Order: sequence, then C-alpha cells, then structure tokens
Amino acid sequence: MKKIGKLNKLKAMRSVEPGVYLEGREVGDILLPNQYVPDNCNSGDMIEVFLYFDSEDRLIATTLHPYAMVGEAGWLEVVDVNDFGAFLDWGLAKDLLVPFREQQQRMEKGKSYMVFIYIDEKTHRITASSNLKKFLTARPGDFKEGQSVDLILGDSTDLGYKAVIDNRAQGVLYHTEVFQELSKGQKLKGFVKKVRDDGKIDICLQKSGYGKVADISEQIIKQIAAQGGYIEITDKSSAENIYKMFGISKKNFKKAIGSLYKARRIVLEKEGISLS
Repeated sequence: MKKIGKLNKLKAMRSVEPGVYLEGREVGDILLPNQYVPDNCNSGDMIEVFLYFDSEDRLIATTLHPYAMVGEAGWLEVVDVNDFGAFLDWGLAKDLLVPFREQQQRMEKGKSYMVFIYIDEKTHRITASSNLKKFLTARPGDFKEGQSVDLILGDSTDLGYKAVIDNRAQGVLYHTEVFQELSKGQKLKGFVKKVRDDGKIDICLQKSGYGKVADISEQIIKQIAAQGGYIEITDKSSAENIYKMFGISKKNFKKAIGSLYKARRIVLEKEGISLS
C-alpha cells in the first residue's frame, strides 16, 4: 500500500518525456517529473519519493522532502488566503490547504502557525489543521517522567513555549528551564519533566537526576583537560557563559562541580577550576 503524504521507496519503470514513471501497483504508475529524477536513473532503480497530489489532483512523486508530512506537526507560514481557506508553504510546489473549519483562529498571510497534517476522510486530500487537540490525543501513561522526546516549539507565552511532543501530545517548556536562544518552529530534543494529573505535560531540555550530574561531571573533566588542566569559569560565572561553554544550566553545573570537588577531582580556585 502506497503511503500518501509520506516517503515511499518505489521502482523506476520507464522514462517518458515529462519524467519517469514509478511502480504504483494498486494506485497505478506514478510520475516523477524530470526536475526530480536522480542523475543516471535506470529502470529498476529504487527511488525514495514523497507522494502527494498536484494542482490537478493527480498523484505525483517528488524527491523533495516537505517541512512536515502526514501524521506530523509543523510550524508553517501562510502564503495565501482565499475563499477556500489559508495556504501554507510546506516546501513543495503546491501549497498546503487549511480549510476555514480547521483554523483555530482565522489565519493571516505572512504569519506562521503550528498545524497538524492529515488525510481528509471526505476529500482524501492532504490537509492541515491548527485545531491540534483533534489530533494530539496522547493518554495518561503514554509518557513517563525523564523520557527522551522530540519537540517542535510553537507560540511563546508568559510562562514558556508551547510545544508538540513526538507528534502525539502538547506540552509546555517553561522559560525558567531555558538557558539558550530558541525560536518558534525549532525542532530539538527534550525530556518529560512531569506528567500532571490533568494530563498536561511539562518538558525540559536537560535530563534531571544523578545520572545527568554524572554525565555533566565527566563532560567538565574532559573540558578542563582539553584546556591544559585549568578552565577560567566558576560557580559565580553567569548562566549564559556556563551554557556557552557546556550547554547546561548553571544549576546543573553547580551540582556537578560540587560532586567533583567532594570526590577531590578538581580544585576550586578564585578565577577558575583546575584538575587535582
């Protein structure tokens, strides 16, 4: 079964003037236009392509990867609005429609929104919706505290960033948990910090617990050794400088050097830290 709106590996069948036909079996052969045909493509070659419908609603293939696929969320920009709805730039020649009924708020040209991409059951077309609650329906127990997850950042509020978690749930990354510059639409790794009784999920960018401190401790030792046994940074240094050097929060840095000091692996000096 061919997966519309996703990546497929299909066999090249024959060359024609507009491109190469790929074996589609139950849906018929699918055209891969010339501009996407790989160099030295031969009959029988397996080609990874994304399948979608062109402006005439014909199933077509491309070797381009959209910014998000069916079953995924994406932070996408509105490039046009007409009587049918809003159209999003998702990295392909044909823009992606968000019907008015699927807009949580009326979308405006030039603005970006978090949407979920799906196949409309009535039209069978690839469609997007900003009504995320319809699609992100993770249940309590689907996530555990400390679990590693993939995040897509959305709108920023006074508390923090709204985020989509593993394309299955929504959560919040609080500003107090952020020690680096972030941007809307950014994809990054994170961790589940807490699953609340009401099902809401708090997330963070750094794993908590002893195991994390041990990892950071070794990272600090390696960094000091790489700089000749001394590094000009202390627990009094700014959170920004600590993050630039180690990619960690000041809180976790202080925990790690405290552990290293107790183990007598480092010497805390006035302007820096040296190896014992």
